[in-house]
Amino acid sequence: MKYIDKNQVQKKMGSRLIVNNIAKALFLLAALFGIAVLAVLIYRVIRDGIGWINMDFLMNKLSTDPERAGIMGAILGTLWLMLIVAPVTMILGVGTAIYLEEYAKKGRLQSFIQTNISNLAGVPSVVFGILGLTVFARWMDLGSVILAGGLTMSLLVLPVVVVSSQEAIRAVPQFLREASYGMGATKWQTIKNVVLPTSIPGILTGVILALSRAIGETAPLVVLGIPALLIPFPDNILDKFTILPVQIYYWTVDSALVAEYANLAAATIIILLLVLFIMNSVAVLIRNKFQKRY
Repeated sequence: MKYIDKNQVQKKMGSRLIVNNIAKALFLLAALFGIAVLAVLIYRVIRDGIGWINMDFLMNKLSTDPERAGIMGAILGTLWLMLIVAPVTMILGVGTAIYLEEYAKKGRLQSFIQTNISNLAGVPSVVFGILGLTVFARWMDLGSVILAGGLTMSLLVLPVVVVSSQEAIRAVPQFLREASYGMGATKWQTIKNVVLPTSIPGILTGVILALSRAIGETAPLVVLGIPALLIPFPDNILDKFTILPVQIYYWTVDSALVAEYANLAAATIIILLLVLFIMNSVAVLIRNKFQKRY
């Protein structure tokens, strides 16, 4: 019988603990580095932009004079964009998720659709901009209007809504469906009265996060030709428009000519970050408050 040497075990454990502590320190340094870079960026944005935020900045329209320029047009354009993206993504995204989870038979077709939806979520946003330019702006002859921009951004975030809705529907326990069937309910009645009410917190969370991404994207709308010129406030979905990220982009580019544009861009970034923070916080609150545990 071979006895275990205590000193040998301690020696091996000691070397493993050293490696473990080194790895732990490296991971901690990597996390701290990322946090430090982000903190510096946020500090510089706040330092350069906070002094420019006032009611005139929020309520005025675009102007070539930095002292008179405002972002009300970009705010209205962002709201109009959300009014297009929200219903389109909810109807198509949730409908697709219901079909894939409740109706589609498991097989090659379902697997093919699922794989392509997952792949679309990883497609660069500029590709959706080219698609929107080709289909909505040129082929449908809409031009660079709110409707074209909203449909383009809907395509961009649609895979996110589909996947998050699928996960929410999949999380509904099977015994709830079986109990509904046992009471004589049809497939649609079970979906309408059991599955959707139970999964709606997760679905809403996914939709809000998708909207957050939509109003934070710039590349698709720049490709689509969304201007940041002195255009009037948009009144309907066929008006030209701009949104906060596009305005940030153009002010940043033009800051080489007019230094104050950099301050305006920083102030707009602060407003956009606040909007995104509020939207993400609402999504988390909805999930935590209404999601049931089974």
